[in-house]
Amino acid sequence: MQNSLDLFAPPPAEPIAIGPDAWLLKGFAHAQADELFAQIGQIEQQVAFRHQVTPGGHAMSSAQCSCGTYGWVTDKRGYRYTREDPLTGQPWPAMPASFRELAVQAAARVGFAGFDPQSCLINKYQTGASMGLHQDKDEQDLAAPIVSVTLGAPIKFLFGGLLRSDKPSRWLLEHGDVVVWGGVSRLFFHGVAPLGKKAVHPVTGAVRYNLTFRRVLS
Repeated sequence: MQNSLDLFAPPPAEPIAIGPDAWLLKGFAHAQADELFAQIGQIEQQVAFRHQVTPGGHAMSSAQCSCGTYGWVTDKRGYRYTREDPLTGQPWPAMPASFRELAVQAAARVGFAGFDPQSCLINKYQTGASMGLHQDKDEQDLAAPIVSVTLGAPIKFLFGGLLRSDKPSRWLLEHGDVVVWGGVSRLFFHGVAPLGKKAVHPVTGAVRYNLTFRRVLS
């Protein structure tokens, strides 16, 4: 349910360049938030959020699940995409039309026409959860952009360069913000700082959801 404070949110702003071929779209997903939250709830009824374990044996601080043709998974066997949820052996839930339309529209808004996402990874961040600097390189199709949507509590997004040692810029991501990057920036390191103790949203409380759309195969 949309909070009354959201009804008076400003319209989406002009894209902000955060790097080469990388853009921040403030408030781009704000109008669709109710539908996105409803779809997340339906997906959660089919696949549970879980703290996946990295190949090195470390549990991720954000809880995750997926929808679409492919879901992103990690365990001691490595990082990869699968057609089925390893916990149930069933296909991942279909990607909702509202998810796909938002991702396609956001990509097109900054020049990536024809984006056709095959996977949406849903991260659920609670107080203290973070994501270290990393590259999205498990996909075979590196020509397609990444589209990342923030819903709920605000968080600091870190956007670096091609080297892990490159100092990242920091950007505040708020409810409804969308980040799109590809082209020159497609393999730039990125992550999010820990979700702060005072980071809250009227609808989700101290929880931030992140929808990350990717095309896996060409």
